[in-house]
Amino acid sequence: MESFPLSPLNRETALVDMSETPVDILVIGGGVVGAGAALDAATRGLRTGLVEARDLASGTSSRSSKLIHGGLRYLEMFDFGLVAEALSERGLMLEKLAPHLVRPVKFLYPLKHRAWERVYLGAGLALYDAMSKASGHGAGVPLHRHLTRRGALRVAPSLDKGALVGALQYYDAQVDDARHTMTIARTAAAYGARIATRTRVVDLLREGERVTGARVMDLESNRQYMIRARQVINATGVWTDDTQTLANERGQFHVRSSKGIHLVVPRDRIRSSSGIILRTDKSVLFVIPWGRHWIIGTTDTDWSLDKAHPAASQRDIRYLLDQVNSVLRVPLTEADVEGVFTGLRPLLAGESADTSALSREHAVAHSVPGLVVIAGGKYTTYRVMAKDAVDEAVHGLGETFDRKIPGCITEDIPLLGAEGFRAMWNARTQLAAESGLNEARIARLLNRYGSMVGEVLALIRDDPSLGAPLPAADDYLRAEVVYGTTHEGALHLDDVLCRRTRISIETFDRGTESCSEIADLMAPVLGWSDEQKSREVAHYLARVAAERESQSMPDDETADGARLGAADIVPVG
Repeated sequence: MESFPLSPLNRETALVDMSETPVDILVIGGGVVGAGAALDAATRGLRTGLVEARDLASGTSSRSSKLIHGGLRYLEMFDFGLVAEALSERGLMLEKLAPHLVRPVKFLYPLKHRAWERVYLGAGLALYDAMSKASGHGAGVPLHRHLTRRGALRVAPSLDKGALVGALQYYDAQVDDARHTMTIARTAAAYGARIATRTRVVDLLREGERVTGARVMDLESNRQYMIRARQVINATGVWTDDTQTLANERGQFHVRSSKGIHLVVPRDRIRSSSGIILRTDKSVLFVIPWGRHWIIGTTDTDWSLDKAHPAASQRDIRYLLDQVNSVLRVPLTEADVEGVFTGLRPLLAGESADTSALSREHAVAHSVPGLVVIAGGKYTTYRVMAKDAVDEAVHGLGETFDRKIPGCITEDIPLLGAEGFRAMWNARTQLAAESGLNEARIARLLNRYGSMVGEVLALIRDDPSLGAPLPAADDYLRAEVVYGTTHEGALHLDDVLCRRTRISIETFDRGTESCSEIADLMAPVLGWSDEQKSREVAHYLARVAAERESQSMPDDETADGARLGAADIVPVG
């Protein structure tokens, strides 16, 4: 399969093409489920389009805990079907679909009670491991093991020895969610899907009761397009109910938003060779290794304010610090926090007042002819959700289609960069010698681009200055900024700082020291004038200032008000 660039030109071509020739399936929403649905439909041979009002993964799909996991806590809820399904998907991603993006990560579970807790949790992890192996895709994930207190402290010296009597260690997997979602969208485009970001649906087209497409606004040019479609899939996550109102239909179910915040701290603040998982009064807390950092999260609270930019309050931050400090020998302080990110889980609305008690199951409905809605679920099971949505849309096509439509084949479709990844990984020493980069840098690039790394290295061969790291964010090369703009669909400064890279949460300055240089690198590709560059930088600085202010506020309402002080670079409406 040939790589396909999500370039500015290809975006414009996609919009014109969709407006001139009807599509079979139009997907609304560029999160992981929408991107997965576009890939599923395109690989069935359906003419497919996807529109997204902001950037790919700009909502929930860039702000998760970045775990690909079965969900241990769902075993306690006896939701064995969901856990088995998620573990099967975890194995598929590790082995076949995205081995360059998804990798195993180990966790230490400190035990606070003798005997019964070890037996109880050990039985749960034994079942977890058995379900993983039974899926047929768990061969690469090690089994759990029991540790004494001394053994646990050797693994995690930063733990307070009074906070545990022993521990268990088990494995799950992790992913850069935004990069993964973008790669799914690129893969869909490689199979023929038309992808257009910064394209807002302003109305749904109707013929009688039937939805027949959408009227969309290109937010970059303010031009409107009419896209005709045989079936439309609403995959807008926490915006599901808003999208449904365009069809004058409340829908068969509703989505409730649950806010989860995460803190990012430097790796040297916690001495441990393993991630850590803790049980809290409300849910579970993860301390997740993330390159030269730790991610600590998450919270689980109801949210009914701004969906595009959910804000973390000082109360949220202190809650997470208090929870993790309960087991650390040297406590963390707010001064240790490099970054904060906040996401909203799209939960199917239920009777429970506690969002942590709502199901992570998903639902599909076809309440209006021509319009399929998919909602709920969890990141790990995106592919199953996409399959169910496309299956429903195919059913809606019915006998009007001129040929038999094949079933889902995405379990056999590796994402761009997966094929050949392991061979290139084995040759990383040679790649380093040929490129002039050190082997650690090549390893990092392989774990971001897989076998597409040659496209990034080609930029450096053509312009050696692109082989230099960004001075204020030296985990990333200048070439990665250019590549994110030429191949990965970045149209604005915060697309690169927040999603193509993670500079916005991985540096204490949150990207403010890098943004001018990044704007200089993006400008020639996007045709920015000096005035536009200045506007992009000013917007990003205002965004960071608003986020910092919101994080000093005492509660959700005041934090939301502070965050709304910085407008979007492109108003979505």
